[in-house]
Parts: sequence; C-alpha cells; structure tokens
Amino acid sequence: MNPLWSDRPFLIVFAAVLAVALLLCASIALPSGLSPYLANAIGQLAAFALLALSLDLIWGYLGILSLGHGLFFSIGGYAVAMYLLKHSFEVTGKVPDFVQFMGWKTFPFYWAGFGSFLYATLAAAAVTLLVSGLFGYVSFRSRVGGVYFSIITQALVYVAMLLMFRNDTGFGGNNGMTGFTVVFGWPIGQKDVVIAMAAGSVLVLAVAMLGCRLLLESRFGVLMIATRDDETRLRTLGYDTLLLKLIVWCLSALLAALAGMLYVPQVGIINPRLLAPDLSLEIAVWVAIGGRGHLIGAVIGALLVNTIKFWLSAAAPEAWPFILSGLVVLVAFVFPNGLIDLAKFRLHRTLLSRQRLSETPELR
Repeated sequence: MNPLWSDRPFLIVFAAVLAVALLLCASIALPSGLSPYLANAIGQLAAFALLALSLDLIWGYLGILSLGHGLFFSIGGYAVAMYLLKHSFEVTGKVPDFVQFMGWKTFPFYWAGFGSFLYATLAAAAVTLLVSGLFGYVSFRSRVGGVYFSIITQALVYVAMLLMFRNDTGFGGNNGMTGFTVVFGWPIGQKDVVIAMAAGSVLVLAVAMLGCRLLLESRFGVLMIATRDDETRLRTLGYDTLLLKLIVWCLSALLAALAGMLYVPQVGIINPRLLAPDLSLEIAVWVAIGGRGHLIGAVIGALLVNTIKFWLSAAAPEAWPFILSGLVVLVAFVFPNGLIDLAKFRLHRTLLSRQRLSETPELR
C-alpha cells in the first residue's frame, strides 16, 4: 500500500483543508455562507500555513534552520503588490500615494510589465530563485551550516528591511504600498472576490501539502533525510549533497514567495515591517510548536499560533508577546518536537493502559 494512504493524521488534516476550501467555494454562491471577514481570516491563516510548510521542508527534512524566510515571503508580497497597484492604475487612472509623495509623474522604469499578473508571478519566481540560488550556492559550497547559517539568513533579511525602508527605492518606502482597488478587473473588496481569494489560498495550501508529501516519499525525499542525518557519509557514497540542498532550498524559497503573493492581496498592505527579523523568528516558532519534520505539524502550528494571535490582537494585544514566549519555553523544555510529542505521549499512555489491562488476571 502507498504510505500516503496509510498515514491517517496527514489524510485527516488534508481532508479538513479541502473541506474548508469547498465551504469557501460554496459561500460564493450561497448567501448564507461564510462572512467576508471570516473568509479573509481563513485566507490569511492558509498563507501563513503555507509559509510554515516552506520552512519545515528545509528545516524539518534537511536540518537547515533559516531565520530569514521572511525575505522570500516579502519578495512574493512586493511583486503582487506591484501588480495590484499597476493594474489598479490602468483601470482607475489613479496614481498611487507613494508615487505622489515622491513627486514622481509616473512609475519607475522597473515597474514596466507589472500590469500583467503573469509577468509579476514570473518576476517574483525569478528574483526568488536568483537570491536563494546565489545565497544557497555560496553557503552550501562553503559548508556553512548550523547556527552560522541561521545567523547569516537573519542578517540577510535585516539588510533587505533597511533597504526597503528607503523611500527612493520605488517600493513605497517606510509607508509601504496600499490602496489596492481591483484584482483581475474585479473590485478587491467585493464579497465574492474576498471569499474567492481565501478559497484560492486554501486550495494552494492543499496542493502544496500533497506535493511536499509526494516529494518526501520519493527517492529524492529519502536522500533529503539521509543528508540531514549523515551528510558526510552520503557524500562518501558519491551523492552530490550540494545540488540536493540547493534544490530543496530554492523550492522552499519559492513556496514562501507564493505564500507572500497569497497574503498581501488579502491583508491589503505591504511595508518593510514584513521583513522584520522577528517575523522570520516567529515562522520558526510556528514550525517548532507544531512539530518540525512533520508536514501537518507545521500547518497545525501556524494555524494554532496565528488564530490565538488574531484573537488576542483584539482582546489583549499586550499579552501576546508573553504568551508566545511561554509557548517557546514550553516547547523547548517539555515538548521538543512540538504538538507531535503531545500526541505521541497521549498515544503511549493509551497503549500502556491497554497493556496493563490485558495483563490483569481475570477475577475468578
């Protein structure tokens, strides 16, 4: 039997994601479906889950911790924001606020072509592959790993944040980019459009989960885990671990960029704070809490943490940093593999109770 169909936890989570996607699709046609507010929240959560999945692919299955995945998330976000602003300008004729603020009469020359969604998508993929490919090749060829790799990725995203804070870069500067009015010619705030974007995010998450799972069950996935566990031995056997790590790293970066492209249209704004190092740290926390090395762990961790964050942002925003810190301490000292450890602990107790029950002599 194919291992995919025998993994009940993965199938349950995957089926739940598909069910939510179907519910969102039905809400477009049914007046009594989900509200746009709830659909928008679900869409943002799905984008965060995809972002966590991208990090788990490189950290959980290759053992490489990146603390700069917010960089690739932002590349996708800025690319789609450029498309939305350029497309809105072509439809409405209104010049974006940041262009007026800089005193420019038109968009910078490198915005040419961003009125096309296909061009923006290809540009996001190209920039993501260029940045991740160059950085990954230099790092992996020099055999930089462990905490040093994590520190370098954190420095990289910090440099990008400082660059984007400059107003003369043509990307909105400190205030960022907002004022998106249309997407594919449709009003972006319209109920059906909001729900459709959320449904698209959930469907993309489902496809990414399935694709990552099939990849990990292939021979390539076996080599990924072997590289994580004993890279030196694998190189001795003649395998090119540099190429393998580079492919997975670039794939992880592309998934993060895709998450950014799904997130920005739904939240309605992008600014350099998306590149803040604390966001990249928070992504690692989502994966750690859910359980790295388990695809569903990354998804569950991102959904759980961000659901709590959304609720506390309105109820008690000042309490959130302390709760997040407490979760990190709990994971580090009690459940080093996140919620997966908790599930195993409960399963172990159940099996132990059944074993003791079976060993109890019958009463005569």
